[in-house]
Amino acid sequence: MNKTLKLQNVISKTMDLSNDNPGSFDLEINKMNTYIMTHGAKQIGPLIQYTGVDLNEKNEMNFELKFMLQCDKYLHSSDKDYPMEPTIRVTDCLYARYKGPESKVKFAFDKIGVYAFENDIELQGSNYTIYVSKNVEEETMVADIFMPIKK
Repeated sequence: MNKTLKLQNVISKTMDLSNDNPGSFDLEINKMNTYIMTHGAKQIGPLIQYTGVDLNEKNEMNFELKFMLQCDKYLHSSDKDYPMEPTIRVTDCLYARYKGPESKVKFAFDKIGVYAFENDIELQGSNYTIYVSKNVEEETMVADIFMPIKK
């Protein structure tokens, strides 16, 4: 509990969920990697996925999906498609490390939700999933999940 997520030199791509299909996600991540390399930098660390939910002025839910990669240096010439932030710091998060089949990663999110409920902790409704590793042969993965607490 009360973990802090700190990311450095982060390039991101917000996905348009109304137009994008899940099959295009790998393509967008490859484009991000190419963008990083063509600007003289290297990706460091694994892929990070941000998912957020909030209510708009009509009380309708808005979903946001953003892929993030960290670079070994700050890219000063980043464009509107790939905004760059020198530091992202998310404090006061509940945290879980998941190891197991990719199809069951949902249980790690559920576990954090149950913990928050049982301890009267209100969550913001967003999360950061860091895809630490993936074993294709065994169809397993390791992921770190951070869910910010509402302040």
